Order: sequence, then structure tokens, then C-alpha cells
Amino acid sequence: MAILTDSVPEELVELNKERVVRKAAAISLVSSSIEFYDFFLYGVAAAIIFPKVFFSGELPPLVALLAAFATFAVGFVARPVGGIVFGHFGDTLGRKGALVTALLMMGIATALIGCLPPYSSIGALAPTMLIVLRFVQGLALGGQWGGAMLLATENAPRHRRGFYGSFVQAGAPIGVVLANLALLVVSASVSADDFMDWGWRIPFLLSLILVVVALYVQLRLEETEEFRRLREAKEQRRAAAQAGMAPSPEPSGRARSPILQVLASHPKQIALAAGTFIACQVAFYILIAFVVAYGANRAGLTVTRDTLLAGVLIGALVMTPSAILFGALSDRYGRKPIFIVGAVGSGLWAFALFPLIDSGQFLQIAVAISVAQFFNAMMYGPQAAFFSEMFSTKVRYSGASLAYQFGAIAGGAVAPLIATALLAASGDGFLISCYIALAAIISLVSISLLPETRWKDLAQADA
Repeated sequence: MAILTDSVPEELVELNKERVVRKAAAISLVSSSIEFYDFFLYGVAAAIIFPKVFFSGELPPLVALLAAFATFAVGFVARPVGGIVFGHFGDTLGRKGALVTALLMMGIATALIGCLPPYSSIGALAPTMLIVLRFVQGLALGGQWGGAMLLATENAPRHRRGFYGSFVQAGAPIGVVLANLALLVVSASVSADDFMDWGWRIPFLLSLILVVVALYVQLRLEETEEFRRLREAKEQRRAAAQAGMAPSPEPSGRARSPILQVLASHPKQIALAAGTFIACQVAFYILIAFVVAYGANRAGLTVTRDTLLAGVLIGALVMTPSAILFGALSDRYGRKPIFIVGAVGSGLWAFALFPLIDSGQFLQIAVAISVAQFFNAMMYGPQAAFFSEMFSTKVRYSGASLAYQFGAIAGGAVAPLIATALLAASGDGFLISCYIALAAIISLVSISLLPETRWKDLAQADA
């Protein structure tokens, strides 16, 4: 009986841990989905709405599109800044507070975009305000991903870190689904003129739901287990130093910034991790933002906006469960093998992508985008676990965020712009396919220079 009695508390502890992990994964998924909904909604709007609403009607359509995609890229420029700011506070003050602040910033900035007057009303002030709010979006996303990722991975057991971390990654394609569904529903519900006048604003205003999510996180979730351990260890060292039992861990009286620490101790990991992310980002943003504009600007191609949006929607639906599947498989087979297959597949499939879109047939378009997103999921699904395993707890928020956001800039920020310029130069998608393949090669080289991490203990001080 004593054995049974003693085992009950341990079983209850394990059950409670499992509930905490599941709740953290669910909240990470929800917050990431809505956050990416806001960020991607801007990308779709930059392709089909903003060139007409926020830029002078005197500009040629392709120039207006380039200008709109340039404002899209501003969000990516802001993302590493957000990673630095939120990474610092996330590593020093806690994951939860940084995540809540990022969610509030994104929700408010996106809703304000939905309230902006058009170029025809206030002239150049309209695109200026759009750029400012896009920068705030970038700051918020730069901080949100690290917080949501650590919420999932730092609470997860070692053998399921890839699985639980993939829920954060699934938020990206879910955000695409939500953004495209919102625009498709509104577009189908109002006339074309009303959609361009006021209908497109409704999906932006819906982002205020993020405020509710942020309040829930603040009130109902605890700090991650790894950060609590780190904070307790610091408090013990401080107490020992005050009692004269140990030297002070900070002789100067000031702790070194986590950003400076991670840049000094993990420069190779940051650079190579960012390199692994380039292929995923180039392909992803071409698939969710550029292909819609491709249909409108490719000479001789007659395909409706709604057909392309539906193709993007189906591709994101394929990517969502695939990201979770490959995150789980990376727990069994390793992060690197899954990633490598995805990068090779992405580079090769790029040469089938645009010929299938050029057919103008919905089925071929849906297959083209869906297969590309399937390969993308092989790279993206294991990424949260892979990045978290590269850094120690005291600099993990900063290190993972910097790697992610630098990769996003090098890949996603310029992908629609480069793709648009390549289309203007060649008139078809072949050079864009070469661009995707080149990004895949860069990521393959980067991943080959990094170690496998799936059995890494997140508590290791020398991570």
C-alpha cells in the first residue's frame, strides 16, 4: 500500500505536466495563427489592394505593385529589431510578458491599418502611415515567434519537443488560411467597388481578437519550466553571494545583455540557422504573396484573383498538418534528415511550379502550390525545436529570434520584390524557379554545417 500511496503524487505531477504542455502548445498555436494572420493579411493586400488604395493612380500597375511590396518588406526589416528588443526582455524578465506585449502590438497595429484613409483622401501621408504601422507589425512578429516557440518547446519533454514545437510552426499556414478566407468571404459578400472601398478593411479590424488572446495568456499561463529554473538558480546564487558563501556572479553589478552574450558566444549558430531558413522563406512568400500578383501580371495568363487565392488557401491547408507531422517525425529521425529532404524537394519542384500555374486550370494551380508547401513543411515543421536546441536558456529567446528574423529578411522580405523584378525582366516564371532553387542550395549548405540536436538537453549551460 505504501508503494501505491507514494506513486500517486508522482502520477499526478506527470498528469499536471502533460496538461501544462498541451495548454502551452494550444496557446502557442492560437497566438501564432492570429499573429501570422495579421502579418500575411498585409501580404495578400499588398498584392491586390494596396497598389490601388495607397499609391497614386498615375503609377503604372507594375510600379505600384513594386511600391506595395516594398512596404511589405518593411515588416521584415523590423523583425530582427523586434527580436532584439523582445529577446532581451524575454531572456531577462520572462517569456510570457514579452509574448503578451507582442500580441497587443500586432493586434492594435493591424486594426489601425484597417482604419487608414486612402491616397485619394490624404495623399502621401497614407502610404507613410501604412509604412509606420507595417514596421510595428514587424516589431511585434519579431518578438512573438520567440515567445510562442519557447512556450511550447521549453515546456515539452525532450522526446516530443519537435512535435509540440511544430504547433507554433503550424500557426503560419493557418494564418494564411485565415487571411485568405477572410478576404474571400468579404470579396464574395460585397461588390467589387465596395470591396476596394471599404470591404477589405473588415479582415484587418478582426485582428483585435489578438487583444483577447493576449489577456488570456497574461491571466491563465505560467512562465516556462526552463525559465523558472534559470530564475531560481539566479536567485540562489544571489542569496549565496549576499550571505558571503559565494562570489557575486556579476562583479560589475550589471548583467550582460543577452543579445551581446549570444552574439559573442553563438555567432556561427545564428548565421547558419538563418541560412537554413532562407529556402523556406523564399518559397513560402512567393507561394502566398507573389503568385496572386503573378496571375495578374503574367502576359497571356487569364486566371481570376479568387482562383489564385483559393489555390493559396489549399496549399496552406496542406502545409498545416504536414508541419505537425514532420515536427513529430523529427523527434524520431532527427531534425536534419527531414529538413534536407524538404530543401531538395523544394528546389526541384520549383521548376514545375510556374508551368502548372501557367496552365490557368484550378486543379493544376492547387497541385503546384500544395506540393511546394508540402516540401516547405518538411523544413518548417522541425524548426522551432531545432532553433531552441541551439542556445542555452539564458540567451535562447534572443538567439532563436535573431536567427529566425535574419533568415526571414534574407529570404522572405525580398522574395516578392525579386520575383516581381524577375517576372518583369523575363516575362515568365523560369528565372523565379531558379531563384527558389538557389535559396534551397544555400539552406542545404547551411544545414550541413550544423550538428544534429534532437537529443539536446535544454538545461545544458554550454548549449
